[in-house]
Amino acid sequence: MRAVACQDGNLEVVELADPQPGPGQVLLEVTGCGICGSDLHARHHADAQADVLAEVGYAGFARSSQQVVFGHEFTGRVAGYGQDASRKVPLGAAVVALPLRTNGRDIHPIGLSSHAPGAYAEAVLVEEAFMFRIPDGLTTELAALTEPMAVALHAVRRSEIARKDAAVVIGCGPVGLAVIAMLKASGVSTVVASDFSAGRRALASACGADVVVDPAEGSPISALSGRGYATSMSAGALAGLGAMKKLRQLPLPWDLSLRVLESLGATKPKRPVIFECVGLPGVIESILTTAPLGSRVVIAGVCMQPDTFRPAVAINKELDLRFAVGYTPLEFHDTLRMLADGKVKAGPLVTGSVGLEGVGTAFDELGSPGQHAKIVIDPRLSGNTIGPAQSH
Repeated sequence: MRAVACQDGNLEVVELADPQPGPGQVLLEVTGCGICGSDLHARHHADAQADVLAEVGYAGFARSSQQVVFGHEFTGRVAGYGQDASRKVPLGAAVVALPLRTNGRDIHPIGLSSHAPGAYAEAVLVEEAFMFRIPDGLTTELAALTEPMAVALHAVRRSEIARKDAAVVIGCGPVGLAVIAMLKASGVSTVVASDFSAGRRALASACGADVVVDPAEGSPISALSGRGYATSMSAGALAGLGAMKKLRQLPLPWDLSLRVLESLGATKPKRPVIFECVGLPGVIESILTTAPLGSRVVIAGVCMQPDTFRPAVAINKELDLRFAVGYTPLEFHDTLRMLADGKVKAGPLVTGSVGLEGVGTAFDELGSPGQHAKIVIDPRLSGNTIGPAQSH
C-alpha cells in the first residue's frame, strides 16, 4: 500500500506491505485523516516528546530515527477482520476508531508510534473493540474531527465551566477553534477568542466565538470589563471586608449569615475560565499576569520547550491551574454523537484537503498561521496541491 512515512524529519510517499489484521483487529480502507498539531511537533521534535512520555511511563512513542506513519484523526471503511472478531459491523461500513492498539499489556498510539502505523496511508489497522460506526448523514470530513473535537470536549469538561461563566480562549489554531466550538455546544453564553492572525480570528467567529480580539490591539480580558471581576488583591479583600461590615449591622450573628450565604454560593467570586491553546513559552506567564483574581486556567496547548512562570503571582491571585490531555472513550463516543446531531459547529475547522503526495505541502502550510486550520488527507486524491474541503 501507499503511505506517507516520516523519518529524520523527512516526509516521503513510500510503498509498504499491506497490513494484515490480527486477532480482534479490523482493516480499514482510509477515507480521511486530519493533520494534527501533534504530527507537526513529532516531525521535528519526536525525541523530546518521547523522552517526556518515557518519564511518565510510556516508552513506545515515535523516535526521529524510526520510520513512522503518522495519522490518528481518521475515518475509514471496514475492509477486513482478523480472527476472533465479532464482525458486527458489515464490510464497507464507514467507521471511526480510538487511535490505540493493544498487545498484551502494551498499548500504543496509532500514528505516533512505530508499533502502530497510522492513517497517512491507504489502509490502517484498528481494534474492533475501539471502533464506532459513523451515523448516517455525517460526512467524512466532519467524522474525521471526532478525535480532535474529543480532545476539546475533555478540556471543556476539565474546566468545569458553568453556562453563566465567561470563557477566554487564547490561541485560535485547531485546538483553540475546537475548544470554542465545544464551549458553545456546552451552552457557555460568552466566549472571547484571541489570536494575532486575522484569518484565525475569522475562523473563531465562524466556530461561535462571541467576541474576537487581536492581542496586538487589546487584551481579551478587557473585553469582559463590567462583569465584576476583581483585578487586584486590595479590591478583592475590600469586597470581602465590606460584606462583613454590612452583615454586622443585621440582628443575626454575622458569621451565621455569612455561612448561609456561602452554602448558597452567593459569596463565590466572579471569575472567567481561561483556556491556553497556544503551547509556546511565555504564554502561561502572560495569562497568569493578566488574569483576574480566582480565575481558572486550563492548559490545552502543548508546549514542548521548558517554560517558566511566577508561582507567587498565581498564589496571590489564588488562580486555579489545570492541564488537559486526551479524552476518555465515553467523550470520544459523545463527540461523535454531537457531530452527527449537529450540536457542535465544527465544520469551519476543515479548511482543505490533500492527497498523500501533498502531505509535505500541507505541513508547510500549517506550520504558520494562515488560511488553514485543519487539512484532511484523502488517499484517494491525486496531486500535491491543497484543494478545498471535501464532502463524501
